Amino acid sequence: MKNIALFVFVMAVAFMNAQNVYLSKVEKTKENKDKYFYKIDPAKFEAEYLGEIDVQGYSNDDAAVFASIFKKAKEIGANAFSYKPFESVDEKTQPFNPANYRLGLYYITKDELSKPSDVMYFFSSSSKPQTISINKKDYVLPPRSFTAMQGTLGEIYTVSTKKFLGSTIKISVIENAPAQYFRISSVKVKSNTYGEPGINLKSGDIMGLDKSFGDFLRMIYTENK
Repeated sequence: MKNIALFVFVMAVAFMNAQNVYLSKVEKTKENKDKYFYKIDPAKFEAEYLGEIDVQGYSNDDAAVFASIFKKAKEIGANAFSYKPFESVDEKTQPFNPANYRLGLYYITKDELSKPSDVMYFFSSSSKPQTISINKKDYVLPPRSFTAMQGTLGEIYTVSTKKFLGSTIKISVIENAPAQYFRISSVKVKSNTYGEPGINLKSGDIMGLDKSFGDFLRMIYTENK
């Protein structure tokens, strides 16, 4: 009986943490080998609509979820996405639900996406709050949240996790460079293999993220202002 109860419990936990990512609509496909997948506002770009992805079920493994979404999007040649909120019966937009959401998929020229930015984004982990110091000013980030900081050209920013044997990095804002994304986490995460989106550098518990994964986290996390 104990074994049966344990099996039922394990299956229930697995079911609650199961997440399905699937193409719910395909309008058209594009032939391209783009390795990027950026978040856009379709109203502000000349984006070609390709289809939609539905994500159902909750998971704390953001990298795995993003990898599944990226793989599905590339099946139809998408290189950009946008969040498509559901509407309730009274036609009111529902708030973002990490266990059930929809993405619009688009194709857009790289020139449209390569605009420079002096913004730096710092993301917490998916399960634990994180404390960081930026130029000796402390920030406490709740789980699944991020803070954005407008950088100044030429200034050096010292970022520390304020932990014993924790990481400290220096960030500079360079003219005509893209936005920079960092994740603060004590969890060990593997770097992405060459040519795949995700984590592209690591310094202890401060990890630099590529723009594709950073844009995804900006969508599913809450901004801590």
